[in-house]
Amino acid sequence: MNVVVWARVSSREQKEGYSIDAQLRACRGKAKREKWQIVREFAVAESAKRGAARAEFNRMFTWVKKNARKEGVEAILSHKLDRVCRNLRDAVRLQELEDACGVRLLFVENQFGPGAAGQFSFNVMAAVAQYYSENLQAEVRKGMDEKVRQGWLPAHAPYGYINVPGNRQEPIQPDPEKAPTVVRIFLLYAQGTLNLVSLGDALAEERRIYRPTQPRFTRTTLSYIRINRFYVGEIKWRGETYPGKHQPLVNQELFDTCQEILNGRTRRTSNPQHELSGGLFRCAICGAAITGERIRRPLADGSVRDHIYYRCAKNHRGPDHPVVRWRARDLEEAVAAELEKLRMPSKEVAEWFRKRLAEAVADRTACRRRRRLDLLRQQAEVKRSRDRLLDARIAGDVDAPTFRAKKTELEGRLREIDRSLHSADTNSDGTAAPWGDISGATGDISEGTGDMALVLFDWSQQAADLWRGSKNGEKRDILDALSSNRLLSDVSLVLEKRRPFDLLAERPSCQSGRGDWI
Repeated sequence: MNVVVWARVSSREQKEGYSIDAQLRACRGKAKREKWQIVREFAVAESAKRGAARAEFNRMFTWVKKNARKEGVEAILSHKLDRVCRNLRDAVRLQELEDACGVRLLFVENQFGPGAAGQFSFNVMAAVAQYYSENLQAEVRKGMDEKVRQGWLPAHAPYGYINVPGNRQEPIQPDPEKAPTVVRIFLLYAQGTLNLVSLGDALAEERRIYRPTQPRFTRTTLSYIRINRFYVGEIKWRGETYPGKHQPLVNQELFDTCQEILNGRTRRTSNPQHELSGGLFRCAICGAAITGERIRRPLADGSVRDHIYYRCAKNHRGPDHPVVRWRARDLEEAVAAELEKLRMPSKEVAEWFRKRLAEAVADRTACRRRRRLDLLRQQAEVKRSRDRLLDARIAGDVDAPTFRAKKTELEGRLREIDRSLHSADTNSDGTAAPWGDISGATGDISEGTGDMALVLFDWSQQAADLWRGSKNGEKRDILDALSSNRLLSDVSLVLEKRRPFDLLAERPSCQSGRGDWI
C-alpha cells in the first residue's frame, strides 16, 4: 500500500521535546513494519496561527487529491490525530477526501475501528484537538494581554532594542549598537529637509546598517520606525496604547516634531536658495510651516534681480490671519539679534562668568569621581559576597532555597550598581540631548565630556558671528541646537531657546562688588 506521510510541530511543542524528526522516524518505522510504500513526505515546523502550517496542509491536501490515482495513494500516515487535524474543518475535509478518492487516515499511535463506533471516536478526538488548540490560543492571548498591562511588549522587540530572556525585571533593553541609530533617524528627519529615500542615503553615508543581510534602511523600515510610539515609552497593542516600562530612546518633543512633518504641518524643501524653509520656522498665528519663495524683478538695464521671501505656507488663510512675509535678509538679521542676546555685555563679564563656571564644573567632576569610586567599591563587595555564597553552597553550609534567594538578591544589587555606574560614566539617560544635535553647529563638542558646559558657553558667545558666516546647512544646525521652536509672525520672531541657552538669554541683572550693574 502506498502512503503519504504528514508531520507537524508547533514552536511551543518543539521546545517541549517534540520534533519533526521523531515523528518522521515513527511514521517510517510504522510503514516498514506494515510493508507500506512511502510515496511522499510533508512536514512543517511552524505554528498554525502564523499560516505556514495551513498553507503546507493545503498543499498536501491538493497534491493527494490530484495524484491519488496516479500514484496509487491509499492513505495519509501521521503520528497522531492532532498532528493532522487541529479543528473539525480539517477532519471533515479529510473525510471528504476518503469518500472522493479512497484515501483514508492512518496513525502510529491512534487507531480507530471500523463502523459507527470508530467514526464516533474519530469525531470525539477531532473535537478534543480543536478544543485544545482554541483553549491554548485563548490562554496565550490572555498571558500576552497581561504582560502588556504590566508595561512590557509580549513580542520581539523593535529595532533599537533587544529581548533579554530570563530577565523578569527588564526583559526588553536598548541595544547598545542600534539604539543610537534610532535616535539619529529621528534627529535627521526632524530637520525637515529629508524624505525617506534621502534619509536612507544619509544613514548609508554614516555607515549605519539595518542588519547584516540588509545593510540599507528601506523606505518601509524607516516609515515604521518614524511612527512607532514604542520609542517614546508607549506600547500599542490591539488598538489601544499602554504606558511601557522600557527605556525610551527619544523624547516626546522630538517624536512629535517628526509626526508633524509626516502629517504635512511642516514642509520639506531641497531648494538650496531657500535655506530657512522646510519646517525650520512656523507661523505664530496658525502653526503652518514657513516656506520660501523667489521673486524675480526686472531692472531698467534689462537684467533681473532675485529676491528671497519667507511666508506662511497656508494658502487659504482666514480674514483674521495677517500676512506673514519676511525678506530673507530681515529674517537672518532677526535671528542674529536673538543670538546676540546670548553674548555677555563685556569681555570682562564673560571671563568672570567662565571662571565661575569652570569652578562649578570642577566641583561636579570631583563629586562624580567620588561617586564612581564608591560604586566600584560596592560592586567589589557584592561580588565577594557572591563568591563566598557559592563557596558556602559547595561546602554544603547553605541549602538550595537559601542559596537561590540570596543569589537573586545579590544579582539584583549588582544590576542596580551597574546601572548607576553607567549613568555616572555617560551622564545620559539614553534619550536625545536637550539641545539637539549641537555637534554639527560647534564642531568640537561631544556629549558626556566634563567641560561640556564650558564649550557651550564659549559657543554661545560667538553664536551670532557663527550665524552670519555660516553656510546653509550650518545655519540649520545652529538653530536646531539653539532652539526647540521658532515662531514667525507678521512683525516679530520668537525663538524658544533650549536649556541652557534660555538661561543665558534671560540672565537676571546683578550688581558686582564695585557697584557696577551687569
